[in-house]
Amino acid sequence: MSRWRMALLLLAGVAYAGVSHWMMLYHAAAPWAVGVLLAPLWLAALGLAGSRFGVWGLAVAGAAGVIGFALVLRGEAGDPNRLYVLQHAGINALLCGWFGSTLRGDRLSLIGQFAERIHPLSPAMRAYTARVTCVWTAYFALMTVASIAVYAFLSFAAWSVLANLLTPLMVAGLFLGEYLLRYRLHPEFERTRLIDTVRAFYGAPVDTHTRR
Repeated sequence: MSRWRMALLLLAGVAYAGVSHWMMLYHAAAPWAVGVLLAPLWLAALGLAGSRFGVWGLAVAGAAGVIGFALVLRGEAGDPNRLYVLQHAGINALLCGWFGSTLRGDRLSLIGQFAERIHPLSPAMRAYTARVTCVWTAYFALMTVASIAVYAFLSFAAWSVLANLLTPLMVAGLFLGEYLLRYRLHPEFERTRLIDTVRAFYGAPVDTHTRR
């Protein structure tokens, strides 16, 4: 992943967050807006179903998406605001389960699996990546609860700010904060570039010759 591509992805994410907030405030019930705003959940379901169950999983998830969109067009999908909350809370709950499921026994944690794409892990590094995985698991759990609580007790506009604006900022802040704190806590760890960390997350090859 080049720096330009990463920058474009970042800009696209910021633009999508802003547009999503606008659509939820002013066009929440419009069928086209519901389709656009729920697309990330459907794409996540497609990816998960395809990786776990292959072609049959993709077919079932795809059919469910088509049926769901048909219900939206007919106005039979229920309160769209609740669908948006379901998407936000659901994605965070899925991520919580994904990260947390790798913390069982002697398994290599999910963050450890990403880190291993960059360089071999020492026992100290394995322990550290397990703790970082715990932090991310706790974050996704808290965000799931916060999403439901804000929707239940505050205005929908406040929930939209949390879901569309604060959530990506908190993810970026946690990601960058861990990267900066890592070498203060463990100066003995091999140093890597931030872009290599992003590449490892997306499964792209890491350029070991330019690592700092």
